[in-house]
Amino acid sequence: MQMMSDLFASGAFVDWVLIFLVVEAVAVIGYWLWRRRGIAPADFLPGMISGALMLLALRAVLAGSDWLAPTLCLLAAGGAHLVDVLRRWR
Repeated sequence: MQMMSDLFASGAFVDWVLIFLVVEAVAVIGYWLWRRRGIAPADFLPGMISGALMLLALRAVLAGSDWLAPTLCLLAAGGAHLVDVLRRWR
């Protein structure tokens, strides 16, 4: 159990999730550009960017950053979320 606690407390888990998000985005965009099938980048990127920015805010807090970096990340995440909602609004 101590290993999992250390993994979360050090922020390494957040780093791995962010790496996975980047790989996923590259794969989805690459597939879209190659085959014009799947999810269009404009449909999934705002939500993915919002999630990545929230993870960056968490990473900044775990790294002992002052309040400014997480606040800016969360503000930007809110902006990306707003873009996502406005694109989906009918």
